[in-house]
Amino acid sequence: MSMPLKWEFPGGKVDAGESLEDCLRRELAEELGVHVKVGQRLSPTTYQYPTFAITLYPFICSIESGELTLHEHGALMWLPPEELHGLDWAEADLPIINAYRKEQGGIAT
Repeated sequence: MSMPLKWEFPGGKVDAGESLEDCLRRELAEELGVHVKVGQRLSPTTYQYPTFAITLYPFICSIESGELTLHEHGALMWLPPEELHGLDWAEADLPIINAYRKEQGGIAT
């Protein structure tokens, strides 16, 4: 998904025969140069934009190795859960932020 000037979580399309977890590992290695441990799965969310719909399958991950390097993105930011709402997010990502904050013991907004 390309939404210029909006913040989005990294990820991408699932290849044929690929699990959601394997897709996320591959995409994060390609996009950010890191290898991750895929942890807890959060609830999927579907968002209808004016011209397309997208379903996101979020996971809580931790970096196992590699250095964060931008290969496909213009910027990155690492924030604590309570500061995530300070960015201008793509609308599809907002339910994920709320679910993550709730999971981490914060208050979803």
